[in-house]
Amino acid sequence: MNKLLVLFSFLLLTGCKQFLDVQPEQQVDESQAITNASTAEAAVNGLYNRLGNDGYYGSNFPALSYLSGGDVQWTGSQGAPQEITSRKLTADNGYVGSGWSAIYRTILAANYLLETVPPLNDPLLTADRKNQILGEAYAIRALSYFDLARGWGGVQLILKPTYTPQDNTGISRSSLDETYAQVLKDLTAAEPLLGNTTNRNRVTKKTVYALRARYHLYRQEWDKAEEYATKLIDDASYKLVKPYSAFFANNAVNTTESVFEIAYSNSFKNGHSNWWLPPALSGRREWAPSAQLVTLLNDPKVGGNRKELIAQTAPPGNLWYGKLYYRNPIGTDPAYLIRIAELYLIRAEARAQLGNTTAALADLNAIRDRAGVPLSTASTKETLVQAVEDERRVEFAFETDRWFDLGRKGRIGTVLNITDPNKYVLPIPNSEILADKALTQNKGY
Repeated sequence: MNKLLVLFSFLLLTGCKQFLDVQPEQQVDESQAITNASTAEAAVNGLYNRLGNDGYYGSNFPALSYLSGGDVQWTGSQGAPQEITSRKLTADNGYVGSGWSAIYRTILAANYLLETVPPLNDPLLTADRKNQILGEAYAIRALSYFDLARGWGGVQLILKPTYTPQDNTGISRSSLDETYAQVLKDLTAAEPLLGNTTNRNRVTKKTVYALRARYHLYRQEWDKAEEYATKLIDDASYKLVKPYSAFFANNAVNTTESVFEIAYSNSFKNGHSNWWLPPALSGRREWAPSAQLVTLLNDPKVGGNRKELIAQTAPPGNLWYGKLYYRNPIGTDPAYLIRIAELYLIRAEARAQLGNTTAALADLNAIRDRAGVPLSTASTKETLVQAVEDERRVEFAFETDRWFDLGRKGRIGTVLNITDPNKYVLPIPNSEILADKALTQNKGY
């Protein structure tokens, strides 16, 4: 059987069942092996589709953060999301299984590119183009392992393709430090392979800089976090747009706000709007902003013009809903992975931790000025770090941030009153434990 067909057949057999509808996972026939420039290009396009799949950034992985973080409520009747919001998460949860499976499918697609592209001999596949493809694969694998680390802790490091069901089994989980070390290794490998161009839908060297800034923030490596955030902030290609809604309203795409966003279309749809919009707008509104978040966003001193993230249905319902994802045709909204606003807040936090409070305040106030809220007067390390946390809460209200932001700072228990520290990470899906005896469960599940 063709190698690529074996790979994806295996993944479909052993992966967890998708909770939401399965998206197109490549733009070409997955049974087509990578043998020349054309099939290599098709495979790298497929890698981005994996990243944007419903199980990953198209829906379920962000939902794990939304529904865990306390500012988004579940209004439907299905059990899997209800488990998350009620703090009764189990290892059989469909959202967890879908997210885990989709991330590993992305990793294995990257692995296949990393192995098969270097030896290809096709005059249409130049050395520079090969390097670009390999850099993209390394960077997306890095992002995938980063997301596994912040969600599940240390995981199995699978760094080679899967050709048969026996491949890549029996691998023990690495520690959290080892998993993060692999993220840095992949980002370091990606950087020299990529061009220093601006592309908001594909990985470039600049995307790697942004991912490095985020990585170093999570690792509390403040000097490096500041250094890499500055690379983007000082680049004229990236600017905060005004007002806040300008990066998403009126069908905007690829604005100067965006560092990396995933593009969707009629044939490859983003699942978010289905879950955020009310029935009157062709959605199901089963994710909804909490009353507390609605209050914050509507407060002129907190949300400012970020109130455009939410709207209310007409009477008698008067239901609040999120409108970051809203487009017609439905499902064609971008997924926002990294915005320049995040780099400002990464640098603000890093500078505060380094004691450079004046510069930290300037970065924080750049975000507050754009939001049209009063400028902060925080002047100590402690007050600035807390101010940045508060700002991130409303700035990235419907992006993949709140739960992981609290987790990296050790504040889940304090803020969300979750007293069992075992619940600060997600469970490994039971189906994966059963499929591979070397894979151990997180404590408490």
